[in-house]
Amino acid sequence: MSIEKSDNGLGRRDLLKLSAAAGVAVAGASLIGQKPVFATEELSLKGKRIAISATGTDHFFDLQAYNAQIEEVKRLGGEPIAVDAGRNDGKLVSQLQTLIAQKPDAIVQILGTLSVIDPWLKKARDAGIPVLTVDVGSTNSINNTTSDNWGIGKDLALQLVSDIGGEGNIVVFNGFYGVTPCAIRYDQLVNVVKYFPKVKILQPELRDVIPNTVQDAFTQITAILNKYPEKGSIKAIWSAWDIPQLGATQALAAAGRTEIRTYGVDGSPEVLQLIADPNSPAGADVAQQPAEIGRTAIRNVAKLLAGQTLPRETYVPALLANKANVGEVTKKLGIG
Repeated sequence: MSIEKSDNGLGRRDLLKLSAAAGVAVAGASLIGQKPVFATEELSLKGKRIAISATGTDHFFDLQAYNAQIEEVKRLGGEPIAVDAGRNDGKLVSQLQTLIAQKPDAIVQILGTLSVIDPWLKKARDAGIPVLTVDVGSTNSINNTTSDNWGIGKDLALQLVSDIGGEGNIVVFNGFYGVTPCAIRYDQLVNVVKYFPKVKILQPELRDVIPNTVQDAFTQITAILNKYPEKGSIKAIWSAWDIPQLGATQALAAAGRTEIRTYGVDGSPEVLQLIADPNSPAGADVAQQPAEIGRTAIRNVAKLLAGQTLPRETYVPALLANKANVGEVTKKLGIG
């Protein structure tokens, strides 16, 4: 999407009207390649205590969103109460319990398995604490700030299918279907593939893990390559985020199987560097804007506390980076 027009030719004003009618919003300060631009009506969180609950901060997306939220709360005059569960579900539940007991003016939850966090998001709302989320599809969230994961999943799947010529076996990591964005991206892959009968998802699907994601993906892909030693027997490897993609790409390079392409989501700098390498098997990665997603979520908190009505979801644009355009994408995102 450009600043003035979307890919379908709609102007930004038209896009905003359509989005509002659908109960979503396009973040006003999320234009790709631009520094944050804030509304003329300055928002404030003065005197407000805003809780920020992160599932973990070991991944590029999570850390960028988390730090940006803390900075934005401070910029708007509020007090951030920021906690990181370190990818431990038990600790995540405990930190949500603690935050609810502290009665902040709002809670923002960054990611998390819905079955784990949703009961506690409900408890927060029942306690009269507004709940907003980042990448969490919960009915207990007033507003969820995210990328358009339906579009991300479709675009990545179409890129993969195009690159392999519409036929061949693909390996899929599907370890986090309980995390809303991962589920949406996976479902979109399946929706696209069903229209290409010569494309087959190999079974059983692989399960990516946390922690040690890169090493585990490397090990699993090495084992798959031993099972399918002939060139052409596997065409691509897909994952819902790009850290398994990193491990898979390393395994392909180590085995000399660079004819296989890898695909993922998030835009981690190390993966974009691999895509930029013409000799690397990294094929494409959808680059999100995690810092802008974080800032937007906090601005939505300020709007809510000021009495404004929020849409159900606020979308921040993302860009598909492939071998042909990765230099342009990284330049636009300011991470090249």
